[in-house]
Amino acid sequence: MKKICIIGGCGHVGVPLGLALAERGFDVTLVDVNAGAVESINNRKPPFKEAGAAKILQDRIGKNLTATTNVEAVKEQDAVVFVTGTPVDEHHNPKINDVLKVVRTYLDLMNKEQLVILRSTIFPGTTGLIAELLRDKFGSAKLAFCPERIVQGEGVEEIFNLPQIIAPSSEEAYIEASAVFSKIAPKIIRLEAKEAELVKLITNTWRYLEFAAANAFYMMVEHEGLDFYTVYNALKEDYPRAKHFPSAGLAAGPCLFKDTMQLSAFYQNNFFLGQSAMLVNEGLPNFLVDQLEKKMGSLAHKKIALLGMTFKANNDDVRESLSFKIKKLLEFKMAKPLTHDPYAAGDFMPLDEVLKQAEGVVLGTPHDEYKNIALSVPFVDCWGFWKRV
Repeated sequence: MKKICIIGGCGHVGVPLGLALAERGFDVTLVDVNAGAVESINNRKPPFKEAGAAKILQDRIGKNLTATTNVEAVKEQDAVVFVTGTPVDEHHNPKINDVLKVVRTYLDLMNKEQLVILRSTIFPGTTGLIAELLRDKFGSAKLAFCPERIVQGEGVEEIFNLPQIIAPSSEEAYIEASAVFSKIAPKIIRLEAKEAELVKLITNTWRYLEFAAANAFYMMVEHEGLDFYTVYNALKEDYPRAKHFPSAGLAAGPCLFKDTMQLSAFYQNNFFLGQSAMLVNEGLPNFLVDQLEKKMGSLAHKKIALLGMTFKANNDDVRESLSFKIKKLLEFKMAKPLTHDPYAAGDFMPLDEVLKQAEGVVLGTPHDEYKNIALSVPFVDCWGFWKRV
């Protein structure tokens, strides 16, 4: 197998996989409707912050890596990778039909000899539904669910170092998918489809639960007027059983909340731990704004610096960032948010101007650029980034 295309390939899941495959010698085509991202890739410029991406693009574009908006490229491939994940609606129900719709869109361009790989998070049972679509179209299904489990911004490196799970529809699909991923991953783990789907969801949900526990303790301690990080640092110091205790922080991004809600839906909404985690993590922005109001009195007509709008530090991804929820809460209090982010694109103010005008500060994202800021106005910082005085 030589030629592989990735549908939605210029996004945060497709780019790391495409770069890793190209680096290992596969002929890779990234198919995407985002013309700007396609142009950026072909100009050897990563469309978002991804460690190591620029070098691979420099080396591989024009050789064995290209990006295109032309869906006809699918016809020429040995393998077709779909990176469409399952979104949830406003009621937190998984929108399975969104995934099926994408696959249906490409069926007339595909053939039964192609290996089909599903890469993003999907609701348990979705792999089986897509296998049925392929069988209805071609009489057989050469399909494998091969979930990504990479951390945002460091995907290429992690692909090369993490085990790859493969859940095939047949022995032939397993052999072909293994031939692909054994070139880029150190180890293959074989599972049944629903097992693999649950591995991916539980992985992300576990992280969401960890953050919820830390955030619940943070709000408990801070509500009493104490410094959470004094308690936190003491409980971790030279104490091995607290080694993996995470710090507090805004638990956001495109995956953790969504996947926790998918797992809850899978368990007929009986996953009360996940629902509780959602209430804690989604409630933290309210707590932070309330804490600032306690320090400052009414926030009405006051200029409040909101530093960091991305969902994680030192990254440019604003998807599902809770900083935007904080901004709305500040506006509801009739405050005037002054927003800044050194990585994200948007209508943000210069940092020096924000700090000059600010009467209070909320740290939304702990970017390195904010570490040495000296504040003389009230602030809230759930990350423990700034020393409390």
